[in-house]
Amino acid sequence: MMRKFVTTICTTAALTVSMAVAASAATDVAKLNDRITAAHEVLHALMATPDKGIPDDIAAKATCIAVVPAFKKAAFVFGGQYGQGVVTCRTAHGWSAPAFIQLEGASFGFQIGGQSTDLVLVGTTKDAFDRLLHDKVKLGGDASVAAGPVGRSSQASTTDTANAAFLAYSRNKGLFAGIDLSGDVVHQNTDDTKTYYGGKDISYETILSGKVPVPAGAKRFVATCNEMFHGGVARSGH
Repeated sequence: MMRKFVTTICTTAALTVSMAVAASAATDVAKLNDRITAAHEVLHALMATPDKGIPDDIAAKATCIAVVPAFKKAAFVFGGQYGQGVVTCRTAHGWSAPAFIQLEGASFGFQIGGQSTDLVLVGTTKDAFDRLLHDKVKLGGDASVAAGPVGRSSQASTTDTANAAFLAYSRNKGLFAGIDLSGDVVHQNTDDTKTYYGGKDISYETILSGKVPVPAGAKRFVATCNEMFHGGVARSGH
């Protein structure tokens, strides 16, 4: 009788723990879907500003797109920058399922205050894709970066802009503009990526090369990338 009672208690406890773990995982995935939705909204806002959007020639040759909603800068003598985002890359069949990244940097000076802005990084070369497969990428060091030109008819005319692996855009108070992110570091967020794909340890190369189906929560984000950046193989720079 006692053995049966103990077995029942252990089974109940195991089921309770299992349900709690499943509920926690579902909550984590929901939060990551919220991040993807926020990234989609940033791109949608950028697409709705044709006079200040990403130039068509850059959109046509984009190889990867990284979006960091609400990138935060704060400073009190020492400055810091930090944000969580998602990245997708172009494949022969459109844009890939997303992987998760984080962007961070630091600055020093006599400063005080803080602000939050939305960031978009446009990879324009094959090297940009290759760099994102590294665990850590220093912008301006490991990979060249420049403030992106705005306006659909604008062109990447300067040498620095034309040769940059990444072009950077920011949105502050509803307006988009190019921004210099030299010195900032892009990290792979392997924990969030693993959580989003059901605890599977899938490599960034597998995801960003289009070998993983796009999850339901990311389909609007990927569809917007296809619309903005011309689905299919890049016309140049790939």
